[in-house]
Amino acid sequence: MAPASVEACAAIESDPVRLQCYDRAAGRNLRQSAEAQRQQAELEAAYDALDARLHPDGVRNQAEERVAARIASRELSALDRRWELSPESKLGSFNLRAYKPVHLLPLAWSSRPNRQPQSPNPDNRQPDPFDLQPTEARFQLSLKTKVAQGLLLGAGDLWFGYTQSSRWQLYSSETSRPFRETVYEPEALLVFGPRAELFGWELRMASIGINHQSNGRSLPLSRSWNRAVVALGFERENWLLTLRPWWRISEDLETDDNPDIVDFMGRGDINLVHRRGDHEYALLARHTLKSGSDSRGALQFDWSFPLSRSLRGHVQLFEGYGESLIDYNVRSTQIGVGISLFEWF
Repeated sequence: MAPASVEACAAIESDPVRLQCYDRAAGRNLRQSAEAQRQQAELEAAYDALDARLHPDGVRNQAEERVAARIASRELSALDRRWELSPESKLGSFNLRAYKPVHLLPLAWSSRPNRQPQSPNPDNRQPDPFDLQPTEARFQLSLKTKVAQGLLLGAGDLWFGYTQSSRWQLYSSETSRPFRETVYEPEALLVFGPRAELFGWELRMASIGINHQSNGRSLPLSRSWNRAVVALGFERENWLLTLRPWWRISEDLETDDNPDIVDFMGRGDINLVHRRGDHEYALLARHTLKSGSDSRGALQFDWSFPLSRSLRGHVQLFEGYGESLIDYNVRSTQIGVGISLFEWF
């Protein structure tokens, strides 16, 4: 395609797109190295593929049009796109964004259904066992939005996130197919965009926040806890690594639903994500950071792959303690199969 004229470029309103047009008109792109051209082509192809999945009708809102122009003018890293870390990626406040994976698993099997939930607190012990099926359906919704930008001398952005995951006894017709457990997780995070290199990984994101998890149930099934969470996000080519240590905010022992939860759910987690072609693989590990009989935790592996322009297949494997809050002190092996809507990259 022939380059546009300088006069045509001047009519473009978007600054980064107009600059790119001027470069083409001046023939500057012809002097790019073959490697730079290859990287730009890969970036544009990846964005076009993502845009086709998210907007099959071709319609984007104004915020998405702005970020499309910025992606076209400069390559943004995965963490940058997710958290708007650089000046080129800033979109302002109150734009809803995907947060954690959004998925529906119609088939989710557990090796050990928790038919009689227990806790050290006597008020949180279920007296009679439930009639539960080992196979159920599960789904997770997760969104985030930036509520304030440029805090602390312009270095930090305040985000609010909300995640909700449900376990539905869809195949238990004799008990009217109840929702066995729903976990509500609102959180607030102050996010920064540092730049440092460690063992070949680039530190690109750091945050500190307050996280609340609860299942909204009454006694004896109520479970909840509050945490202060620090996160460090690293990138390396097609890899993402997030480290999250946390500290539980203490509660009154007499009213604590689950006083020993950190001895099962752990004191931190590591999330490693890898993209290979159109496939994404994620490994989540939690641990109590103790040894011997107190060494407990969990591993979760997720694999997503394309099914169509807007849907992805999703397979999830879980082993350990705390697949949900009601199961925080129960160890099980679980397998889920279904679909997801959003990727990590």
